[in-house]
Amino acid sequence: SLKMASDSPESLMTLCTDYCLRNLEGTLCYLLDNETLRLHPDIFLPSEICDKLVNEYVELVKTDSIFEPHESFFTLFSDPRSTRLARIHLREQIVQDQDLEAIRKQDLVELYLTNCEKLTAKSLQTLVSFSHTLISLSLFGCCNIFYEEENPGGCEDDCLVNPTRQVLVKDFTFEGFSRLRFLNLGRLIEGVNVETLLRPLASLAALDLSGIQLNDVGFLTQWKDSLVSLVLYNMDLSEEHIQVIAQLRKLRHLDISRDHLSSYYKFKLTRRVLNLFVENLVNLTSLDISGHTMLENCTIPSMEEKMGQTSIEPAKSSIAPFRGLKRPLQFLGLFETSLCRLTHIPAYKVSGDKNEEQVLNAIEAYTEHRPEITSRAINLLFDIARIERCSQLLRALQLVITALKCHKDDKNIQVTGSAALFYLTNSEYRMEQSVKLRRQVIQVVLNGMESYQEVTVQRNCCLTLCNFSIPEELEFQYRRVNELLLNILNQSRQDESIQRIAVHLCNALVCQVDNDHKEAVGKMGFVMTMLKLIQKKLADKTCDQVMEFSWSALWNITDETPDNCEMFLNYSGMKLFLECLKEFPEKQELHRNMLGLLGNVAEVKELRPQLMTSQFISVFSNLLESKADGIEVSYNACGVLSHIMFDGPEAWGICEPHREEVVKRMWAAIQSWDINSRRNINYRSFEPILRLLPQGISPVSQHWATWALYNLVSVYPDKYCPLLIKEGGIPLLKDMIKMASARQETKEMAQ
Repeated sequence: SLKMASDSPESLMTLCTDYCLRNLEGTLCYLLDNETLRLHPDIFLPSEICDKLVNEYVELVKTDSIFEPHESFFTLFSDPRSTRLARIHLREQIVQDQDLEAIRKQDLVELYLTNCEKLTAKSLQTLVSFSHTLISLSLFGCCNIFYEEENPGGCEDDCLVNPTRQVLVKDFTFEGFSRLRFLNLGRLIEGVNVETLLRPLASLAALDLSGIQLNDVGFLTQWKDSLVSLVLYNMDLSEEHIQVIAQLRKLRHLDISRDHLSSYYKFKLTRRVLNLFVENLVNLTSLDISGHTMLENCTIPSMEEKMGQTSIEPAKSSIAPFRGLKRPLQFLGLFETSLCRLTHIPAYKVSGDKNEEQVLNAIEAYTEHRPEITSRAINLLFDIARIERCSQLLRALQLVITALKCHKDDKNIQVTGSAALFYLTNSEYRMEQSVKLRRQVIQVVLNGMESYQEVTVQRNCCLTLCNFSIPEELEFQYRRVNELLLNILNQSRQDESIQRIAVHLCNALVCQVDNDHKEAVGKMGFVMTMLKLIQKKLADKTCDQVMEFSWSALWNITDETPDNCEMFLNYSGMKLFLECLKEFPEKQELHRNMLGLLGNVAEVKELRPQLMTSQFISVFSNLLESKADGIEVSYNACGVLSHIMFDGPEAWGICEPHREEVVKRMWAAIQSWDINSRRNINYRSFEPILRLLPQGISPVSQHWATWALYNLVSVYPDKYCPLLIKEGGIPLLKDMIKMASARQETKEMAQ
């Protein structure tokens, strides 16, 4: 019943359902008294639509952190005259007693309640409302559904101390559930008498008693003519159990598997037991004996075993008792048994740990109800993806995504699943993945980061995100990714490696994106977070990747975004700039990133007065002579000064250094650069450079701008010639050539 991650486009039905659920008020409902959802009176919806609305709602609440659950959602389905429900699947904390109570008038045919721990015995009474129509029922993991709250009488004070005591309900049975055929009682709490509970059921077809200890299962023979599926996972078996099972001759699916790590089992499988099953259960198409220890050797001699092509024919079976099968089994569960490594296994599908196919079969078979087994299977898949090449990539990805969605709060699955995703999404598999599938990966990765502050999960998730094209592939979750990463970087105690990856991701996310994105991220506290990281690194006197990436991220986020530039200045960014320059005089990358950022600040007219101090101007002038990172540091320092000069002599509010002296040093610097230099810089727009052309106040600024354009269009013509034309650079250059104030060498370069 698990919803598998899929790779085909969503159906129109699914898209409409999703839209309605996210916009209930604007579509199916209105708000009564500003709080209760009510269905519009003229709406009638058949079960095909209502079932989907309920099941998708549960899925959204569980897997989409942005989706808000509604208190009164289930009341929309209280009247069968306007909304019909037939088959619904409810999970975990999402469902409470009052939700089931709200839909009690519905004629449900199928009701799956999986791990609904909030349901109490009140819901048992509600189940009775469905008794005349219910065919399939699952109460798997509903550990409190047989408990009712008993209010002890006596004084008021006592009631405050111990208002409720949980009491086991012993008198409930499935009396009156005349149509019930499929029943799952997995992980039922101890103390409930299963035999009494089930006795009224006339003809059970499928029964799941996973994780329940029953010493006597003789009562199962009352359905020997109807039972086709029996699951006794993790039940400690005995000879008596085996004898009873052998009498259930109609069985097509038998599962006696166990988790070999969970507890001590006395029972061991023997050749005789397997022979007994093969002889008596002639309709068997599926058998699961995973986790069992074989007491004796059931395999045929090894010489014979290794011979010939792998075969699923029973006559050639490497497992001797299965030679008696009439035809190969559809499914054989051999996970964590030695038998799965044999050559000839008479089944179309085998779960085991021998190869990728067996491991994927195991994940598929056990994900929904056995996370403890699934996490070990995913761990095996992780090894396959890491060491060999996955041949069924699409299936592997879909299974891991499904497991991570289904077990959002299971630490083992989150750790192994996120690690497997890292290897399954790396570049060698890139071509085989659709946009939709890659988006599903991103969703579950972000879910993991949200739910788990645990270091391994966080690291795996961050590493997996690095396999995507950033920012393009993360654009659809842009806010959320940034919030999660900033959250990681703002934690007081930090893992070095996670910090490094998170800063790298933050930097990539603000590179080459629209200004509104940058402004939004700035408002989330991005600038402040980066400056804090820089502050910490300065205090430790380390200039590592985190330090360099943080400055690079600030350079990116301030590009043509005045608000972020202003934040940089307000949070003492200039003080950190000077301290970094002094502490790390030799770090060229660092100097380039810092000056690139200051170039962005200098482009904002209102902020330039804050750069007009003797100290800053001296620092920028001295950096004109820097040979760090080719011409980049010198070029950026000259850019900052060009914008300052553009404000004219009257804005030069300092005595030292003199304006003319700085101008002279700027000319000297520009003349020293090689015009064919390859560049370490990326322009999205020439606008800040072009505005320095039509002016006569500062010929040196005009020259710097012309040099910058000339260098970029001659070294990277394909990229920058179209940009220059598009932004109207040609007429500006032509006009400048005619200007009397422009220097001759500037005009020649412009020409």
